[in-house]
Amino acid sequence: MIGFLLEPWELPFMQRAFAVAAVVGLVCGVVGVYVVLRGMAFIGDAVAHSAFPGVALAYTFQGNLLLGGAAAGIVTSVLIAFVSQNRRLKEDTVIGVFFAFAFGLGIVLVSTRDSWTTDLSSFLFGQVLAVSAADVWTVAGIGAVLVAVVLVLRRELVTVSLDRETARAAGLPVFRLDLVLYAVVTSTIVMSLEAVGNVLVLALLITPAATARLLTDRLWSMTLLASVLGCAGSVAGLYVSYAYDLAAGGSIVVVLTGLFVLTWLLAPRHGRLLRGRLAAS
Repeated sequence: MIGFLLEPWELPFMQRAFAVAAVVGLVCGVVGVYVVLRGMAFIGDAVAHSAFPGVALAYTFQGNLLLGGAAAGIVTSVLIAFVSQNRRLKEDTVIGVFFAFAFGLGIVLVSTRDSWTTDLSSFLFGQVLAVSAADVWTVAGIGAVLVAVVLVLRRELVTVSLDRETARAAGLPVFRLDLVLYAVVTSTIVMSLEAVGNVLVLALLITPAATARLLTDRLWSMTLLASVLGCAGSVAGLYVSYAYDLAAGGSIVVVLTGLFVLTWLLAPRHGRLLRGRLAAS
């Protein structure tokens, strides 16, 4: 058992993969708490897919795929935040409009190319085993900034997430806080693309926080649990990938989802099995 745990660490590429997976899992856990509290899981999917046209443009002009995706995602999130201020439209409706447009635009741009390359497919499905030492430090630096921003603004973000009208009455800058949250979510998603890819990034953002939500009602506890679950689940997924020669991104998501299902069944207060026993008695 000890040999199995230590063996991957002898390989430099696995050391870098573990480091990136751990950081990404931790950051996604922290940021995902506010996404879950606000009930805006759809924004994660929308931003992930809205990065697609930026990646397609960067691919067409041989630019940096992650920078292109980040630019497109941030532009889309700002537009969503701006249009969502019109209270005649629900936030998920606005997200749906821009989500469909951005992904459609990405498909159109990709269709202008004769073939896809490994770089573009790695954006879609992740390539955590190919990260460089520079990537590790970049992800660590960006992750530290994102966690710091969320923790500094945690009270304001929670207030806006739970009751926007009360937040406005209290004098909070709701629109600016929306922009900050969207920018943080976008940056977190783009940072995570190399680990799990565009297709699976939503699971990394939502699943650890949703699992923690089943275990506690307190914000600090939920944030700590989500970060630990995201980090541990990502590392465990890499072990599964290494042991059975499976796709790393998919393995991470499967492990995180397995933890969610176990928690849904066995959580002390909100677990399905415990509630069923109490109802039967």
